[in-house]
Amino acid sequence: MKKHCSQIVIYNARIIGILFLLAFLAYGFGRHLFFESGTVSEKYAGSILIIINSTIVLFIGILLKKTLQQYNLLIGNIYLLTRIFEAIALAIVFLNLIPQFNIPLGYEYFLAMFVLGLGSIPMCWVLFKHRITPKWLAIWGAIGYTVFAFDFLMEFFGKHWSMYLLAIGGLWEITFAIWLIINGRFNGKTINR
Repeated sequence: MKKHCSQIVIYNARIIGILFLLAFLAYGFGRHLFFESGTVSEKYAGSILIIINSTIVLFIGILLKKTLQQYNLLIGNIYLLTRIFEAIALAIVFLNLIPQFNIPLGYEYFLAMFVLGLGSIPMCWVLFKHRITPKWLAIWGAIGYTVFAFDFLMEFFGKHWSMYLLAIGGLWEITFAIWLIINGRFNGKTINR
């Protein structure tokens, strides 16, 4: 596919941006209900929201892969696999509602976020190299996801300070989502630089 110097193709950009924001809401409320509630019905509601988040995360991976593979097929596939892993790891929490299962709560989240951080760094490199986003946004994303991955790796070693540094990556995802919604176009139309 031919690309012009003044235009970059981001497929379904606004949809991806909206999905990023919906994932934040679904997982945020779902995690709160599942982990903080005392009633079984709230735990079920929380697990449903977490599964909805996993579905949204999967669609983010599928849709963003379509853009990334225009520039680097391997990185597009890595990003999709990262999101598949994240979706599965986060959805596993519902197994704790079955009495026969007793998965230590939190480990699925730490593992999902560690893999998300590692798998998203190459995506930010593609955003930077091909000027798909403003350079400052791509650099912020790479730094945010690097810190993200390191923080959650430290969680496995008992260093419980990841929540203090989540803001760097979390704010990037919100900013990236808003940027996509404001600047994006649907279905392969272009974003002017």
